[in-house]
Amino acid sequence: MESEYIYHVTTQNEWEQAKMNGEYKPAGFDTEGFIHCSIERQVPGVLDRFYKGQTGLIKLKIEKAKLQRPLLFELATDLDELFPHIYGALNLDSVVEEIVL
Repeated sequence: MESEYIYHVTTQNEWEQAKMNGEYKPAGFDTEGFIHCSIERQVPGVLDRFYKGQTGLIKLKIEKAKLQRPLLFELATDLDELFPHIYGALNLDSVVEEIVL
């Protein structure tokens, strides 16, 4: 069964900045054009591949139905797995939980 939630890992600093700006766009958004997200079972692998040894991280739990931008599940060819991507800034009211990692 597909979950109604997706997840995004970011730094506490980036998330605090987003709250001040009223929307969230991670570093690299302007070059990639989307926000990388994961389904719950993909989060540990993302943490291992991209955030190993980092501190000050937050996992955002995002309710898909509240997103105001397009959400596409696209193939990560190196992993042969579909990952959710948000094409646009993340509206803050779609985040239903902030989990400190």
